[in-house]
Amino acid sequence: MPRQPRLDAPGLLQHVMARGIERREIFKDDKDRKSFLERFAIILEETQTQCYAWALIPNHFHLLLRTGATPLSKVMRRLMTGYAVTFNIRHRRSGHFFQNRYKSVVCEEDPYLLELIRYIHLNPLRVKLVQDLKELDNYPWTGHSAIMGKRKNLLIVDTPANESLSAEGGLFYPFLPERVKGNKKPRHPCNPCQKMPLAEKTIEDVLLHFGKTKKVARRRYRQFVKNGIEQGKRLE
Repeated sequence: MPRQPRLDAPGLLQHVMARGIERREIFKDDKDRKSFLERFAIILEETQTQCYAWALIPNHFHLLLRTGATPLSKVMRRLMTGYAVTFNIRHRRSGHFFQNRYKSVVCEEDPYLLELIRYIHLNPLRVKLVQDLKELDNYPWTGHSAIMGKRKNLLIVDTPANESLSAEGGLFYPFLPERVKGNKKPRHPCNPCQKMPLAEKTIEDVLLHFGKTKKVARRRYRQFVKNGIEQGKRLE
């Protein structure tokens, strides 16, 4: 039966999933996960693709992407083919690595963006990789910990210019009066000549749905995620 053509237009929000062949592990250890994310970060920046949420599970991954001018098919081909080759060399294996093509679902922007971010980031809790929300806050293999400011954003390409970006940095601070009361300068002033990495801007786009300051936005975002646990949402 012929494959159905994918809807692959610039700017579409898409939930992307891929599994290992026969549901085998595609991430055996942290070195594999870091290798995947380093490759992914470079591809995102080069193709100007936004990733709003991601989760690495031992035998599959979830991504919530909005493409730029580069089609999703090319983004995913670079990511999956490159990672499969690296994994096979490292673990001395051969043959097919992923189960068929990746699966992608086009998502409606307004109603489902935040729901999908929550759904994807709760995956490690659903499959018992973490035991509770507190542990998820510090879990490195989803985008949740970066949104919470608990860990470095692993989707930012390591460069000298980006090393100064911390969990407290970003677009919020230079423009908020509360940060300059008493003639105090913001703790992390922005350099107007330094372009913010797309992965950092994407996190700020997410937080702006929840509040005007990071402290408030993160508290509300976390409560939103917690509500998802209490609603008993189940993994597909």
